[in-house]
Amino acid sequence: MQLTDAECAMRDGAQGDAVAAAMDLLIRYGEALDADRLIETDNVAGAFNASTPSVRPIAERGMAEVFSKLNLDSDKTLDIPHMAARTCQLITGIDDQNWALQGADPQMIEMQRKNEAFIGKRGINLFATCTPYQVGNVPTFGEHCAWMESSAVIYCNGALGGRTNVEGKESTGAAALTGRIPYWGYHLTENRFGNRHVRVDVPVDTMMDWGLLGYFTGEQVEEAIPVIEGQIGHTDLIKLKHFGAAAASSGGVEMYHIPGRTPEARTPDEAFGPRRAEASFVYDAAARKSVYEMLQTATDPKVDFIMLGCPHNSIEQVGRIAHMLDGKRLHPDVQMWVHTPRAIRDVAVRSGYVTLIEAAGGQVMSDTCPAISRRIPEGVRVIATDSAKQAHYLPAIAKVQGWFGSLEACIKAGLTGTWKGDF
Repeated sequence: MQLTDAECAMRDGAQGDAVAAAMDLLIRYGEALDADRLIETDNVAGAFNASTPSVRPIAERGMAEVFSKLNLDSDKTLDIPHMAARTCQLITGIDDQNWALQGADPQMIEMQRKNEAFIGKRGINLFATCTPYQVGNVPTFGEHCAWMESSAVIYCNGALGGRTNVEGKESTGAAALTGRIPYWGYHLTENRFGNRHVRVDVPVDTMMDWGLLGYFTGEQVEEAIPVIEGQIGHTDLIKLKHFGAAAASSGGVEMYHIPGRTPEARTPDEAFGPRRAEASFVYDAAARKSVYEMLQTATDPKVDFIMLGCPHNSIEQVGRIAHMLDGKRLHPDVQMWVHTPRAIRDVAVRSGYVTLIEAAGGQVMSDTCPAISRRIPEGVRVIATDSAKQAHYLPAIAKVQGWFGSLEACIKAGLTGTWKGDF
């Protein structure tokens, strides 16, 4: 790889052993990818948390060892300095406030808090969410980033026009300490053009519609870059968030274009650039119904858990849930967890939304979600969710039956204890 003088100095230890280890990791990583150089980044979103049982033996030897081993792949315990790049912590494994409700071990939350104190002192912002763009980290058009988390990556690339590949704990740890990441994949303009076409022949407007379209798209195009045209309604943060999360779950989509809506393509010609559509797919009423039915893994209409907020809910979503529950009460056999970033939860508290949700019998959770924490209320057999991503993952992770549908269908199920669906 071609290194600058500054990068050579980091590799050779001018900024300490941890930075040298980080640069060595990035060089080996880049060479494995056939990248010819590194690119500067000042935007890293990674997982630096210590909140799983497997990490406990390492954490007992100190948080420097956790970072060294998990984020730098080092067998040595290194002295970890302040981060060189703006860096944020993504979603964690335990809700710092509601850990008892999750059934978490008190020793685990204590370990997580010690780790947060360690990484916070070194400049890692504790956003603790899969949606960092909702709480202050919004990449500018063309900005080179080093992000983890599939739904965050597709949002960065597709909805915002930032540039990142799906990174891991090690590469984000190394990027945070060096301000560098290999220059390959979606960092290169020539790799960001579309190569699949999706024609939408049925109106797509609601959040559920966007989730269904995303799930269809990912299933059809797999890891390709779709260009989507047709009967597409209003787009906003919430809808693109759910579209991307679904497309990254059913397939491996990291980049897409909706000409005239997403920032890198005003027209289909701009979206495809020098490429062409290697395959075309039609999303019509029959496809919509088929995808909806595919996401239903339950047979029992009796619901006992409602999971809302994957990816984490925006403040508008939390407010809508609160107003739909205002003056009502969940069925006595149903529990509801509403997930949102902690920063948004604070706004929801001040706005009165948390009070309304709790008065109805629900809980507002932060920092994690059942798919990450692998924690749901004890005894749950059947869940309902408005997230296509959660409907895809949680039944297998938690060994439960799952219903997917609109927020309205989920709220109705929560109030009645019975799933009625949307069709």
